[in-house]
Amino acid sequence: MEVKKNILVAPLNWGLGHATRCIPIIRALIENGFNPIIASDGDALGLLKKEFPHTKAIRLPSYDIKYAKKGKNFKQKMFFNSPKILLAIIQEHLVLKRIIKDYRINGIISDNRFGLFSKKIPCVYITHQLTVLSGKTTNLSSNIHHYFIKKYDSCWVPDLKQCNNLSGKLGHLNENHKLNIEYIGPLSRFEKKSIEKKYDLMVLLSGPEPQRTILEKKLFNILKTTNKKTLFVRGKVDSAPDSFDFGNITFYNYMTSNELESAINASELIIARSGYTTIMDLAKLEKKAFFIPTPGQSEQEYLAKRMDYLGLTPYSKQENLSLEKLNKVLLYSGLKNFNSSINYQKLFNIFDEKKTTFYSSVKELEVLSKVKENSEPTPTSLST
Repeated sequence: MEVKKNILVAPLNWGLGHATRCIPIIRALIENGFNPIIASDGDALGLLKKEFPHTKAIRLPSYDIKYAKKGKNFKQKMFFNSPKILLAIIQEHLVLKRIIKDYRINGIISDNRFGLFSKKIPCVYITHQLTVLSGKTTNLSSNIHHYFIKKYDSCWVPDLKQCNNLSGKLGHLNENHKLNIEYIGPLSRFEKKSIEKKYDLMVLLSGPEPQRTILEKKLFNILKTTNKKTLFVRGKVDSAPDSFDFGNITFYNYMTSNELESAINASELIIARSGYTTIMDLAKLEKKAFFIPTPGQSEQEYLAKRMDYLGLTPYSKQENLSLEKLNKVLLYSGLKNFNSSINYQKLFNIFDEKKTTFYSSVKELEVLSKVKENSEPTPTSLST
């Protein structure tokens, strides 16, 4: 009997999008005879443990990303957080050596976690941000991202290569780049189903605090004044899976993938952040949507403006949100499905290939913070 290969699947814990778009990949690994092992931290790890309760899980060092209370301070907040993030990248890279040995890892799929590359086994990096928008420092931030992407054997971009795509300039570079890019098609854990409409509105929240709570309060104050039947999913994975009603609004702390799939299909309009994973999911389900980008997050602001420009979905800045703006959705066509299928069997061939890429020493990273390898933290097994 052939022993299944262990593939480490490790999404970044920044909102829930990186984790949720790994769900179809984990499912496909299982269907194709691999043994996925989950690795992350915080809500991302918690969500994947709920989705795959019988899959081994490992807690990684946290990037501990927090947003500023005001959008104008977002870049400043990220700048001051950068030493902490860099330390977490170094720690996860050092921890990876032990994880590979202890769990007999045969391959790695990292969704935007910078430090999970190895010269011993095939490593894949997933991102839709080949261009990292940061205003005047876009070239610098993009080049830093490319530096880490080059550490991996392949970069999977969850989008189409042609002009008719979802990510725009975020996921598409000029032909002069030197990255090993493979466009795999949009990722979504959902399927479109014909379900009787149950809700006029559905609110999907996620993302780091305090902006998640700020938007929750603002939307609640607006929607409680209407008579529209509303489903409000708060995105609080660390809370009990409770639900409660307040007038015309039904609140859930969180929903599983199957519950969300049914609820979204049964809703007329989705109100959400303009995160890329959310856009992929709603395109797959061909939904009408209204987007509210996280203040100061250039990527979400760009995607919201692009969807508006294409006549697909309207958007509003968080501070200017109003019921009148929500009503603009009637003038837009809604998101459309690309009907593209992902050839997972072909993608996973990389884990059958011998490692041919040789990386420079981990000292490149260690020197940045003078962290010694003998300070490796011990990975915590959370297997169930």
